[in-house]
Amino acid sequence: MAREFWVNFVNGIFKENPVLILMIGLCSVLAVTTNLANGIGMGFAFSFVMIFSNIFVSLLRPIIPYNIRIPIFIIVIGTFTTITDLVMSAYMPELHHSLGIFIPLIVVNCIIIGRAEAFAYKNNILNSIADGLGMSIGYFWSITVLAGIRELLGSGTLLGIPIMPSFFKPALAFIMPPGAFWGIGLLIGILNWSMKEIKKNISKKVFTPHDK
Repeated sequence: MAREFWVNFVNGIFKENPVLILMIGLCSVLAVTTNLANGIGMGFAFSFVMIFSNIFVSLLRPIIPYNIRIPIFIIVIGTFTTITDLVMSAYMPELHHSLGIFIPLIVVNCIIIGRAEAFAYKNNILNSIADGLGMSIGYFWSITVLAGIRELLGSGTLLGIPIMPSFFKPALAFIMPPGAFWGIGLLIGILNWSMKEIKKNISKKVFTPHDK
């Protein structure tokens, strides 16, 4: 059981990363990653809704009729999205204003609905928690790294603090839509290269002269 939990957890971080491998729910990723603060805020908001939606869909699956499962998934996801929206509005008004419509739109995020349908509705609560955590971490690191790259190269700052030397001229294209695609392409390339290298190293370790 521990191995199954670990496999489901790790899959979402690398092998089935929702942003860089599955490439779903990209609208909010492209729109809000103009600076690191937005990326972190969106990452936490997404993670809260993702994890608790997975938990409740898995808990309720024995009593959810198959024919009306999608509307029920949306009600569950909408509940946690509303909680996130109200809490951010009350305690983080600047971030809430900056993220704008993309917080309420978490309710129709393809990643969360997809995992509820493809995983949480078919698995027990422990595995659903592992899937929710893995997907959340995978989404969080992807969106924050992308936001960091775009802010650093597009504005010369990180979290609003100047980082680059005075002679550096920010490339404004990085905080515009093309910059999001360039950043995602770069991260996909790095992730794929890293995974191939890891597989290659593992193959070398398990290979023995007897196998010849």
